[in-house]
Amino acid sequence: MPEPSKTPWPDGLRFAFGTLTVLPVKVTRWDRDAARGGMLCAPLAGLVVGGCAALVGALLLALGAGPLLAAVVSVAVPAALTRGLHLDGLADTADGLGSGKPAEEALRIMKQSDIGPFGVITLVLVLLAQVAALAQAYGGSWGRGALAAVVSATAARLALTLAARTGVPAARPEGLGAAVAGVVPVRGAVAAAVVVTAVAAGAGALVSSYDIVRTAMAVLVSVGVAELLLRHCTRRFGGVTGDVFGGLAETAATVSLLVLSLGH
Repeated sequence: MPEPSKTPWPDGLRFAFGTLTVLPVKVTRWDRDAARGGMLCAPLAGLVVGGCAALVGALLLALGAGPLLAAVVSVAVPAALTRGLHLDGLADTADGLGSGKPAEEALRIMKQSDIGPFGVITLVLVLLAQVAALAQAYGGSWGRGALAAVVSATAARLALTLAARTGVPAARPEGLGAAVAGVVPVRGAVAAAVVVTAVAAGAGALVSSYDIVRTAMAVLVSVGVAELLLRHCTRRFGGVTGDVFGGLAETAATVSLLVLSLGH
């Protein structure tokens, strides 16, 4: 039997793509080192997911489809590549927060397989906002639409990296949330945020000089809003869960798209 790699990075990449996407990547290690590498690599998984969404959206435009259809498909691709995991987490988190119940009972509500009214309303509004923002971006040009799809997906996974930093507890002793809670050093989380913001700004430069600032702000504002949600969930539930991670990802994706839609 092969020995585990001495560095978490190869196993971390497998952890990131194996847990955050449906791509056929086998997760070989579930220990804290692999989880740390995986959460630091989460934005790379977002880059791939966003790239796939952008590719399909741009292809539809090239074939004569309108911006709205391209936007709908660009929203559907990340959902398909994650089996709707983040959207399900968003809905469950909304139900837990909206219930107004104590932490233990709210966590029980979140574990139920059905989706309550708060979850349904949140899903509808979030998906409508994402489609509307992407349709506006694709209406400007295929480049702006592709940029928005990639930046939003990457920012969404950056929010996961930041939420997995040291000092953020798990609400339950089991589950994916417990496996990744607190595994990322604060310095590593900050470094990931700086790199993603810089790369997003560089990608924006390919569209226009104004988009350098727009894309950087989209990343920063989206993770800022996700941080506010993280703190609220930590207070309400006593920590993070897998559902909370999904809710953070969709929140960051939506906010980044909203920021990118401003100023056109």
